[in-house]
Amino acid sequence: MPAEPHLSPMPRDWQRALAVVAHPDDLEYGAAAAIAEWTGAGRQVSYLLVTRGEAGIDGLAPAECAAVRETEQRAGAALVGVHTVEFLDRHHDGVIEAGPALRRDLAAAIRRHRPELLVTLNHHDTWGGVQWNSADHRVVGRAVLDAAGDAGNRWIFPELAGAQGLAPWNGVRWVAVAGSPYPTHAAEVGPGIDRAVDSLAAHSTYIKGLGGSSQDPRAYARNFIEQTLRNGGERYRGRPATLFQLFPR
Repeated sequence: MPAEPHLSPMPRDWQRALAVVAHPDDLEYGAAAAIAEWTGAGRQVSYLLVTRGEAGIDGLAPAECAAVRETEQRAGAALVGVHTVEFLDRHHDGVIEAGPALRRDLAAAIRRHRPELLVTLNHHDTWGGVQWNSADHRVVGRAVLDAAGDAGNRWIFPELAGAQGLAPWNGVRWVAVAGSPYPTHAAEVGPGIDRAVDSLAAHSTYIKGLGGSSQDPRAYARNFIEQTLRNGGERYRGRPATLFQLFPR
């Protein structure tokens, strides 16, 4: 596949990022490779998970699944240099509802972390064809795009500045959407590849739940990550890359 001339390099003139997704493992399917490069260069990245992925493993009851997946997410995040991992408690895996409650929680997190870059997952209806995207991904991705503006407007959710003491934050400069079928930018990755593989492999219980107890999480992670980054590189400059759809603010 020839390189796509419309793809630009991801911005580098920032210091703080907040990655917001619906479930544990959402970031590990490609975005974590770029995140590993960013933290390796001294940038600060934090994670916010809207749920604990409690409905994600058929063989585990939700409470047990949530505990396992939270543990795996924290371990996976640490492997790419992310040590602040937060979870929201008012939203449920599989049935996240669009609306003011979610936007308020995300705006509050943005005001707390004060990022210049927001990262989220594909909010489009499909993954670029006939494969339908999940309701949670669509809802959370769109809410992140909205919350970037909500966080800077003192008259939207004024209780955040009042009772919670969270002043408006207008410093978000971009929202980067990983996994979008309409990429505009690319982040080349090198040393981050192995760390990204480790990060996805840390979700071993979830991976085994996908493919059966005999599936080797590390082999699965290696195959997926290397193929994804190779495909990204073929669309960019021929070197492994994570692709993003970037929305300037």
